[in-house]
Amino acid sequence: MDRIVLRRRGDVVEAWRCTGDATAAEVTRLPSDELPGWVRERERTPVRWVWDDTTRWYPALLDAGVRVERCTDLRLTHAVLRRSPFVDQWPLAGEDTPGWDDLQPVTTAEHALFPLADPADRLDPVAEHDRQQAALAASAERGRLALLLAAESSGALVAAEMTHAGLPWRADVHERLLTDALGPRPPAGVRPPVLERLAGEVRAALGAPGLNPDSAVELLRALQAAGLPVDDTRQWTLEQVDHAVVAPLLEYKKLARLLSAHGWSWLETWVRDGRFRSAFLPGGVVTGRWSAQGGGALSVPVAVRPAAVADDGWQLVVADVAQLEPRVLAGMSGDAAMAEAARSADLYQGMVAGGAVATRAEAKLGMLGAMYGGTRGESGRMLPRLARRYPRAIELVEEAARAGERGAVVSTLLGRGSPLPTGAWAQRGADLGEPPDDDGPREDRDRARRAWGRFTRNFVVQGTGAEWALCWLADLRNRLWRLGGGTPAQRPHLVFFLHDEVVVHTPEHLAADVTREVRAAAVTAGRLLFGGFPVDFPLDVAVVRSWADAG
Repeated sequence: MDRIVLRRRGDVVEAWRCTGDATAAEVTRLPSDELPGWVRERERTPVRWVWDDTTRWYPALLDAGVRVERCTDLRLTHAVLRRSPFVDQWPLAGEDTPGWDDLQPVTTAEHALFPLADPADRLDPVAEHDRQQAALAASAERGRLALLLAAESSGALVAAEMTHAGLPWRADVHERLLTDALGPRPPAGVRPPVLERLAGEVRAALGAPGLNPDSAVELLRALQAAGLPVDDTRQWTLEQVDHAVVAPLLEYKKLARLLSAHGWSWLETWVRDGRFRSAFLPGGVVTGRWSAQGGGALSVPVAVRPAAVADDGWQLVVADVAQLEPRVLAGMSGDAAMAEAARSADLYQGMVAGGAVATRAEAKLGMLGAMYGGTRGESGRMLPRLARRYPRAIELVEEAARAGERGAVVSTLLGRGSPLPTGAWAQRGADLGEPPDDDGPREDRDRARRAWGRFTRNFVVQGTGAEWALCWLADLRNRLWRLGGGTPAQRPHLVFFLHDEVVVHTPEHLAADVTREVRAAAVTAGRLLFGGFPVDFPLDVAVVRSWADAG
């Protein structure tokens, strides 16, 4: 398969066709506006595009109607390799390595080739690609890392394609939801009628006619002045209080959040031509989970999901995996007893059936404590039972926690490394096993060490879960492309992804095929990560017109 490295030189694009030795590469030079047509022709045969950053190249190609099958995103793969404990760092060293360390994605809506004064232009993608290949070849875990890097780059393609396609969104439905919840849209600077009514009820209940309920400081002062024993205005705190202000205040806070996060201003800003488009950022979190920029794409509340409606003649296929992280823990630890529990559609109920604990609530509480470090209280009480029944799984997270408390790096199954903790305790502890005596009060050091141990405990599981999801996405993307025909917009395509949930927009007559492929891709992801180890990843799949109907 050809590898073609793309590089911009002013208004000209250089395409280096690599055959294993950059000095012998064939170089094609063409004006940047001719690149889409040139790429389209090369896609007729298998090719891997190598570029500095998918966010800088792919959106403009998509705007021109060009889809690429595979790529290497040097920015993302550089970040993985620089932090992986599976990789020696010396092959990655070069004059422009600091530039690659600092390179950030482009999230602007302007997709012209290319942004002006782009720091990527000062970097050499050919040299960086050679360095990355050398580092990969020298790794004792080359197979795992190669899978991670391929999946990460494929995720970058998925992210760009989702932004390009957009999530179908009915502005009229959204406006009706807002009007039903808040009343008619008010003039700028004025509260909607329902919020104004609730604000009046809150003021009356507290005897504070001048109160601004949007001010946390004023609100807390008014609550305390009314004799309420509260130290903050959080929902959980307020729910513990028996007072007439609680009901209207909680309702006010809920609707105020809806207005500020997904109100009329959000609708005007983020929905265009019947689509909600946000910039999805693979690897945006240190564990490898995605983040998003713009519109709160990863936190779309249930209240506005009825506005996500498939086009006429189309449907949404919504799928999510049940209890992804505990299943991943079973697979990466090779714990056969936990894998047996995972054969149940509800892993927690499977743990009850296996005799580990008495109730589903205990199973969930204990597993969350094991993965997130809740080793006290009720979750701590469950942990010894789980350790007896699932010794390999619990030992894996316990060892990750101990490593974190020493200030050491831990890794996911495929080799994404955790960041080093900050603070002298961690640096000294990694060398000597104990922090220096003069590094602050011992209780502060111990507290910091335990906190970092909780982070590394979860890092290995959450990060490996992100790797499973990347493999799921990568395989599903190609499976969807093989369904139907025509342009990308005429085929089934991904429009949303959040950790363990995907939404596919599909022609109605292909919905059953999409459902089958979504499930098959989950099986493939499990096999890629865990080989023949028998851990299941069952999906809840719904075929609906509106996202809200998926439940």
